[in-house]
Amino acid sequence: MNHGERGVLGGRGEGETGLAAGDTTGRVIGLAIRVHKTVGPGLLEQVYVDCLCLEMARNGIVFQRQVELPLIYDGIRLPRAYRADIVVEESVILEIKSIEKILPVHESQLLTYLHLSGCRVGLLLNFNTTLLKKVSAAS
Repeated sequence: MNHGERGVLGGRGEGETGLAAGDTTGRVIGLAIRVHKTVGPGLLEQVYVDCLCLEMARNGIVFQRQVELPLIYDGIRLPRAYRADIVVEESVILEIKSIEKILPVHESQLLTYLHLSGCRVGLLLNFNTTLLKKVSAAS
C-alpha cells in the first residue's frame, strides 16, 4: 500500500460507529481540506492544529486539545502515556501530522490511541501533501 500522497486516513471505519461519528468526521475532513487549501503544505504541525481548531470553533464543533490519555500498565495507572492532538465531541481522535509521508507505524499509533482513549474513530491528517484527500483504512 502506498502511503506517500495520502493526507487523511480514517481509523476503525465510520460504518461501525453510527451516523453521528460519520457526520462529525465528514465535517472535520471538510474543514481540514479548507485549512489545507488556504495555507498549503510545508508548515509546522502546530500551525495546522491552530488553524483547524479555529475552523472547528467557528463551526460549533466541540473539541479538546492535548488530551492526556492514561495507560494502565501492570496494574499501575500511568497518567501521561499519550496526549491526543485533538479529541472531537468526545468520540473522534485527530492526529495531525506535517511529514513527508504516512508510514504504517503512524497508522498503528492511531489504533493504539483509539484503544487507550476508548474512542472508536480516529483521523490521521497529514497536511504536508499536495492534495488532502480521504482514504479508507481497515479496522
